Amino acid sequence: MHQAYEHGRGVLLITGHFGYWEVQGMMLPLHAKPASVLARPLDNPYLHEMLERIRSRTGNSVIYRQGAVRKILRELAANRGVAVLIDQHLQTPDAIYVDFFRRPAATTNAVGALAARTGAAVIPSFAFPISGGRYRLVYDHPIEPPRDDTPESIREFTQRCTDVLEMYVRRNPELWLWMHRRWRSRPESSPAEAVSEAGVDG
Repeated sequence: MHQAYEHGRGVLLITGHFGYWEVQGMMLPLHAKPASVLARPLDNPYLHEMLERIRSRTGNSVIYRQGAVRKILRELAANRGVAVLIDQHLQTPDAIYVDFFRRPAATTNAVGALAARTGAAVIPSFAFPISGGRYRLVYDHPIEPPRDDTPESIREFTQRCTDVLEMYVRRNPELWLWMHRRWRSRPESSPAEAVSEAGVDG
């Protein structure tokens, strides 16, 4: 993390609903410096207020989706960190499909697009429980940035990010908390694929 900040272009922290991600966010300012967390408002206003208080108590801030790109760019330009959870299903036009557990999953292209545009380091981060009510915080090696900002480069980069998350989930599947339908939609099939799926190919 410290080496990443030395480049002066900010840091994109990627993780999923895995382990103790909220603890990781709270502890980050104590080891490096405060960051921003990309999130959506909770439907329950009381839980929303409580969670925002927890997230910001050590100095972090929360970025909500409305106007998020401009705010993220400002944070990265100021050489700060932004945390993004990459295991959420997206139904927006900018979603891209990458393989997650050998099945196509609609995934955000934002991390790749931001990394290509800003040169920010992309670091996977995870928090594991250990004995005595303590936690082990992991900051993995930076993921090589996209070659350029073309759709294929962004998709290939997003696949590599997703592969890292899948590796951690495979090692500790009991720590992945995800109750939604991650694979609820599929990419548009080509005519050949549609024929094959119908069971009428040669």
